[in-house]
Amino acid sequence: MRAQAERHGPDLFARDPDACCEIRKVEPMRRVLDQLDVWITAIRRDQAATRAGTPILGTARRADGSLVVKVAPLVAWTRKDTWRYLLDHDVPYNPLLDAGYTSIGCEPCTARPPGDDERGGRWSGTGKTECGIHHL
Repeated sequence: MRAQAERHGPDLFARDPDACCEIRKVEPMRRVLDQLDVWITAIRRDQAATRAGTPILGTARRADGSLVVKVAPLVAWTRKDTWRYLLDHDVPYNPLLDAGYTSIGCEPCTARPPGDDERGGRWSGTGKTECGIHHL
């Protein structure tokens, strides 16, 4: 974050969270997509209203305009399904989930959600609901 602060000023995440996500998440993902044939993501429809229509099979656009296949194999799973699988198969997970965090992203933009919205703790108070990588 120090290099970002030197270039864009302090606390870009607070002043312009869209620009911060573009620099730290979206642009790096664009570069990675150039190297992939398939992108597998773990997003689920029940995580947020913005994800309710997520298809199992879709595409994402690379920087050059070509498409990469995007697969969301867990899209129809619920939070309960996910936890059941993790616990039944001894899958490691982030300990912040045990501390009440339900969606974990960058440190300054992640908090415990105020209510039942799983992603309600992300970018709290900004009106932002997605970082942007899933809109490529």
